[in-house]
Amino acid sequence: MLLNVEGAIGTGVAPRKCGPRSTSCFAFRQPAEAAPALRRVSRDSAQVVGNVANNHSHDAGDDGLVQTFARLNSAGVRVTGADTIATAVVTPAGDTIGVLGFYTSADTPDARDVASVRRHVERAAERWPVVIVTMHLGAEGAGAQRTRNATERFLKNRIDRGNPVAFADSAFAGGATMVIGHGPHVLRAAEWRGARLAFYSLGNLLTYGPFQLREPMNRGVVACATIAARDSVRDVTLASTQQLAPGVLVADSTQRAWALIDSLSALDFPATGVTVDASGKVGPREQTVVQEGAPRVSEKQKLRRRKPRRGGAN
Repeated sequence: MLLNVEGAIGTGVAPRKCGPRSTSCFAFRQPAEAAPALRRVSRDSAQVVGNVANNHSHDAGDDGLVQTFARLNSAGVRVTGADTIATAVVTPAGDTIGVLGFYTSADTPDARDVASVRRHVERAAERWPVVIVTMHLGAEGAGAQRTRNATERFLKNRIDRGNPVAFADSAFAGGATMVIGHGPHVLRAAEWRGARLAFYSLGNLLTYGPFQLREPMNRGVVACATIAARDSVRDVTLASTQQLAPGVLVADSTQRAWALIDSLSALDFPATGVTVDASGKVGPREQTVVQEGAPRVSEKQKLRRRKPRRGGAN
């Protein structure tokens, strides 16, 4: 089970991150009990991996970051995203996979340096049979639901938050099996890369504090998948979630996340985007043909490109 742990964990004095009159700065720090609580998210023998490659893991300073790692490790939560070395995770079945986390900052593996992303993933793929890559990048908020192959910016165009599609291209070229995003804090499209899979943002699962949890920031999804081999992701299902208030999470009976991911995938990746059916099962677009390294073209697009035969009907 992979979670994005966005904020420091611990106690004691910490340097002040935000100015006294700031209205757009957030400093997140969770009590020490948060670490074992995260471990208990998995009720069985599954490993829990916490990604710290994000823009809030340093909110309590360098000492706070070290304390966060110590708290998570002590609770039995594996940490990824602290460096460029994949975290080795042994599954209950005895398989070992590698997990890598990236964020758009020099403080963590920089997701904007796509050449380095590929190199780090390749190194992990040489050692582990399956590599999962998680990314905290992209613009944020209600206006950031669309996914494009372009550099995205945040906070009135001041911050370069990377190119999510270029990042995924590099991760898959390096040998990743899945790419899982969460930086925009809203749900985004997902797409197939052959039988491999990219989720560009799973939205918000559980937040706390002075947030306005209006649509669509109150929606999230838990994605579950079976990995049969490095290039084979199957049996993908989504559980739709909703936050009613800060810290109050429920299963979403309206299944709004399914409709959002299905429609956004059709808009942003008409040939390779996923479909989500009425049971939450993720599938391919109808008659989609995908070859790694080749242009992604559907059968319908191919038919449109064919010239009509002279004297015949098409």
